[in-house]
Amino acid sequence: MKRAETDDRLSFASTEFVWNEGGMSAAHQYLQPVIADWLRDCGAKTVLDLGCGNGALTNELSRSGFRMTGMDVSHTGIRIAQEQYPKIQFLQADLDAALTNTLRKSFDAVIAVEVIEHLLLPRRLFDRAKEALSPGGSFLLTTPYHGYFKNLALAVTNSFDQHWHPLRDYGHIKFFSYKTLNQLFSEQSFDVRRVRRLGRIPPLAKSMIVQGQVKPGVGI
Repeated sequence: MKRAETDDRLSFASTEFVWNEGGMSAAHQYLQPVIADWLRDCGAKTVLDLGCGNGALTNELSRSGFRMTGMDVSHTGIRIAQEQYPKIQFLQADLDAALTNTLRKSFDAVIAVEVIEHLLLPRRLFDRAKEALSPGGSFLLTTPYHGYFKNLALAVTNSFDQHWHPLRDYGHIKFFSYKTLNQLFSEQSFDVRRVRRLGRIPPLAKSMIVQGQVKPGVGI
């Protein structure tokens, strides 16, 4: 597929992250198999996709047997998702707003795929995940990987402007290493169960995926 309009244009002014077509992104292609495997490993049946975009990944996971619900703030993304995948529940909602009672503690797992790097207030993503998860549930999060050799490669090739998207509204604004992402999980009362780098060789990985579980005794 082509990239979402927000990701496709070097300079982009908008009131939301704009999706202009369906289909999975290039990142979804290498992330989806691992996400599906990890969801199976933790015994998940019901899954909330926070930041589902145009719903293509949500649908692919539904085809793999998971009962999916998708949620995104983007009106354009949710419109495409509802039109193309009418059998799946898709909800347009802001991460700043608490989940409705019908969604609370209703999911075995929550996923947030290449979302947190777009958020000015990333802790809101964890707030919504904790509200959604049933006891013992898992939170799977992916984001572009950053580490010493990856950052060095970006500097040597003068690729920071292309990678950081400074002129794109709703582009990337947060850049995590494993250390900082692990710290955020811990701060938000999640135990990190496992982490893996994906895409390319590990030192230059495109993304990383982390699985966390709410620490025992933490109330929501």
